[in-house]
Amino acid sequence: MDLLTQPALRALLLSLIAGLSTLLGAAVIVFSNGRNERMLSMALGFAGGIMLSVSFADLYPNAEMLLKSTCSDRLAVAFAVLFLIAGVLIASVIDKFVPHEAYDPLTGEKPHKNLFRVGVVSTIAIGLHNFPEGIATFMAGYKDISLGISIALAISLHNIPEGIAVAMPIYYATNRKKTAVFYTFLSGIAEPVGALCAFLILRPFINDFALGAVFAGVAGIMLYITIEELIPSSRQYGHDKAALCATFCGICLMPLSHII
Repeated sequence: MDLLTQPALRALLLSLIAGLSTLLGAAVIVFSNGRNERMLSMALGFAGGIMLSVSFADLYPNAEMLLKSTCSDRLAVAFAVLFLIAGVLIASVIDKFVPHEAYDPLTGEKPHKNLFRVGVVSTIAIGLHNFPEGIATFMAGYKDISLGISIALAISLHNIPEGIAVAMPIYYATNRKKTAVFYTFLSGIAEPVGALCAFLILRPFINDFALGAVFAGVAGIMLYITIEELIPSSRQYGHDKAALCATFCGICLMPLSHII
């Protein structure tokens, strides 16, 4: 086929490798033995830290940078914040349609006991994050294979802890390692799907403004899920300090993944 040029195939392969590296994070559960509430608290806190870091240190700065290439700096910041808020609102609307646990009059809180639900929303959030990353990886690899390899390597490294963020709550909710690996696969495969869409459909429509809007919107979605689901869930088992330390570890790990 004329469409399947060699640069396109290389770019698609890079996106596939970057996306499936998420499964390396799921490998952590293979060595898990039974349910440990302290470990669960730390895993949920760690996942929350990862999402906070991805939102503030990765997605939002990239959104601003892309938007600034299309309009003035002030307008770019205004657009970035607007799309961030839009992402939060979209996540909150979706959340309305997902059942929650009943209000607890003893604690005055809504307990977050449905770990499977937490895992599913994490899968959706990270999948939404990976989709535009797949587009970016494809476009970079299509234009410059060296740049594409560098970006794919960086994405692969920070996809590993994202895999942990998805796999751990799913595993502790179902006690099934295959189920956890499957959901992790779903979140990771969004990256090559994004690359394939860029190749087949979106190439004429992709520009810096559109990518910036998507990155800021996904950052808002991830922030909502972190604040509403992951961090409260990490603190419901009585291991608050362990959960807090794990959250800070997740925040610190993602920027370090860009060193290599």
